[in-house]
Amino acid sequence: MILALSLVLPLLIGAALGLAGGIFGIGGGIIAIPVMTGLFGMDQKLAQGTALVMMVPNLSIALWRYCQRQPLPKLRTALLVLCSVTATALTAHYASNLASSELRRYFGAFLLWLAVHSLWSLRAGRSRWSSALPERLIPLVGLIGGTCQGLISIGGGMITPPILVTFFRQTQAMAQGFAIALVTPSSIVALLTFANTGLVDWKMGILFALGGALTVSYGVRIAHRLPERRLRVAFALMLAATALWMICLG
Repeated sequence: MILALSLVLPLLIGAALGLAGGIFGIGGGIIAIPVMTGLFGMDQKLAQGTALVMMVPNLSIALWRYCQRQPLPKLRTALLVLCSVTATALTAHYASNLASSELRRYFGAFLLWLAVHSLWSLRAGRSRWSSALPERLIPLVGLIGGTCQGLISIGGGMITPPILVTFFRQTQAMAQGFAIALVTPSSIVALLTFANTGLVDWKMGILFALGGALTVSYGVRIAHRLPERRLRVAFALMLAATALWMICLG
């Protein structure tokens, strides 16, 4: 019974995270890590490495499905990824000297502001910034997302969609596609790094990944079927819940 539960529970949790990842265009690590530490008693660093085993295939499948439904501009996406990877590499070098708990609280406060701003804009009938920034500047958003990834290991994909929607007038689904493209390469690099240091529970990670692989495509389908307004409200509420968790727990 205990053995069956140890196999089924990670599959079910992985399936739930895969569905959420497909709908919102996120890897799910920000949810998976506290689940692994709290429910399965993992060390924080081991949980981070194990979560990446789930995130890499989920993100890869989600990116493929998003591009099938709404192809991303290749050059702009490549530049976005290049900026993100560069920022991640540069900031990760200094992250070890910073207090990660404080950074998470500040980042959570910024996410909360983005969530409140998005909901207020929708209620006020102003779903976009009054004057959109030129799309040629979209790759620079990768610097912001990559910096978040480098400093606190999570959040790069969550911060990208509200910036693209608010300041560049992108649709929510397109913005989430950009976010997945931004996070996927850095997640692969991070997984290789954690695996090289032995900080990965492959059995647990693969079970999470298998569960997620079964549902992530369905999540992408839901994201493209939802009306723009409902998808933006759902994303903002998810953003607010995540922000409050980061502020409270650090």
